[in-house]
Amino acid sequence: MNNKTLHMLAFGAHADDVEIGMGGTIAKYTTLGKEFGICDLTNAGLSSNGTVETRKKEALKSANILGVTERLTLNMPDRGLLLKEEFIKEIAGVIRRYRPRIVFAQYIEDRHPDHGNCSRLVEEAVFSAGIKKYETEKGELPHRVEKVYFYMINGFHKPDFLIDISSYMDKKIEALRAYKSQFEKTEQSYDTPLVNGYIETVEAREKLFGKQASVDFAEGFKTKYPILLNRDLLGE
Repeated sequence: MNNKTLHMLAFGAHADDVEIGMGGTIAKYTTLGKEFGICDLTNAGLSSNGTVETRKKEALKSANILGVTERLTLNMPDRGLLLKEEFIKEIAGVIRRYRPRIVFAQYIEDRHPDHGNCSRLVEEAVFSAGIKKYETEKGELPHRVEKVYFYMINGFHKPDFLIDISSYMDKKIEALRAYKSQFEKTEQSYDTPLVNGYIETVEAREKLFGKQASVDFAEGFKTKYPILLNRDLLGE
């Protein structure tokens, strides 16, 4: 995967986080020709199942399924994602390097502390990346992100907007199943919520979101600012 400017960039604390929250949206936009990137902040080294190397291979397989242009993994500590300036600076550097128009991060309300802290770190980094005099380690030029949206992993929060993924739900499921170490139960698996029908739960959530918009499947997102509609309200 070559380093290049991206239309959209999604951050997650661990490999598989982004796919759980918005795999269908990624598949939809890459099919439309948009350059999409995923940045995992940690190597998920404390994961109950699978090794760091296994998860890296699974993440690349999943990215290929979704048509992702760039997938990178930072070396921040799993279960150590605290609001530190060194982490903010590193994420800001990634944003400046790939210069996305839209950034996605996990919604701050989540049972896993790393997910909420990922959200905080990314928000801080987006702001810092746009400041001219803010210095990153590799001296990348400032870049101002246009929009920041938040995807959901655990929980069923009321979305601020939905994206129809009816034609891409199969791709999302395929991308999630690439993480065999996380979602397939074996005799060696440690018993976690992920190996007990988690993919089916995600599918049911997207179906419920879709029902709210009269489509088969949809992914829900949160935003801190109103969305401006540039189309006629009647869709004409």
